[in-house]
Amino acid sequence: MNQKIHPLSRFEVSIRLPGDKSISHRFGMLTALAEGPSTIHNYSSGADCHSTLGAMRTLGAEISVEGTTVTVRGCGSAGLRPPTVPIDCGNSGTTMRLLAGILAGQPFECELFGDESLSRRPMDRVMNPLALMGGVLEARDGRYPPLTVRGCQLQGITYAPPMASAQVKSCVLLAGLFANGETVVEERIRTRDHTEVALREFGADISVIGKTIRVRGGNILQGRELMVPSDLSSAAFFLSAALLVPGSSLQIAGVGLNPTRTALLDFLVSMGANIRILNLSQVNGEMVGDLLVRYGPLRGGVIEKDLTALLIDEIPVLSVLGAASAEGLVVRDARELRVKETDRIATMASNLRALGAEVEEFEDGYAVKPLRQFRAGIFPSFGDHRIAMSMAIAALAADGVSEIEEAEAASVSFPEFYSTLDMLRA
Repeated sequence: MNQKIHPLSRFEVSIRLPGDKSISHRFGMLTALAEGPSTIHNYSSGADCHSTLGAMRTLGAEISVEGTTVTVRGCGSAGLRPPTVPIDCGNSGTTMRLLAGILAGQPFECELFGDESLSRRPMDRVMNPLALMGGVLEARDGRYPPLTVRGCQLQGITYAPPMASAQVKSCVLLAGLFANGETVVEERIRTRDHTEVALREFGADISVIGKTIRVRGGNILQGRELMVPSDLSSAAFFLSAALLVPGSSLQIAGVGLNPTRTALLDFLVSMGANIRILNLSQVNGEMVGDLLVRYGPLRGGVIEKDLTALLIDEIPVLSVLGAASAEGLVVRDARELRVKETDRIATMASNLRALGAEVEEFEDGYAVKPLRQFRAGIFPSFGDHRIAMSMAIAALAADGVSEIEEAEAASVSFPEFYSTLDMLRA
């Protein structure tokens, strides 16, 4: 379906966004591994996170969903049962990569598969460390789904990921729950630590010193009452809307402000954004607060080196802001974008050019020159949720009515995106 986006004039509004996707995935898996009942409030409505719930149901967890509240009766660490059918991960790379770690240590075999997009995404980055632990995994061409996992007894290892990846780290730590001895992950670049926070919340024997994380096997996790904060990655789109539309002011309530995620806010402030954090508190080990952003001119900036890994999911919408800034935006060291749901370097460069921006594309990123006025048009999403939402935000500042092709792609992570966008008009 195509979605028409009309330009937007000044707005001043307060909104609340759906639950954080990264935290929802982890809570969905760990409640299924825990002893006894758990309740998860404000669980993400995104299709990817519901792929995780579907996978855990297939493995024997009793899960019911009412709105954004999820009730789980866990199987316990030794209670997962062999699935009778292959496990469908949908479009969710997080589901497949993290679940591979859990399944590698189970006493049964199963197959993980996904949609056409997920079937093109590499899994060798988790297969390699799991093999070092003794895991037996097979994939198409040695790296692509479907992924067959033949569970066995794992051994703890010390592993230094060759690339910054919270998914790889999390996969190894989850496998460590079922391994003999201690499993250690030594990060070169600190990545989002939702897995470590969640494991501690569920009672796992885990320690974090600097960039070294240790978890011992044989943990018994306990069911919990849990609250998922609003998603900062989703907030990035609406923060950007307020920074694009002159005179606007926006408050977003109850946003997750985990220190490993707030590089987004730091970078926006470095561009000149006027952002304040209000009502800061801690919930289930995660920092939560309200964000207040007001329109103001932006300088531009550079995303490279370690910062690229921290902002990898937000680069598409930050590129839109870069085109609207005084100095533009340069993105480097972002080859990872080539193997997302689409080649996001190519797809964003194409759409930014359609807006009227001058873009120089590199193998590992691009340079976006500043643009005085966005040009309305028909922008393809290429079936990628972040491309669809980024271009919808860009269209708010265009010189006419625009359309987003395959706009429904947004539902993978944010089904309420367009209805929330309409709230800005109210």
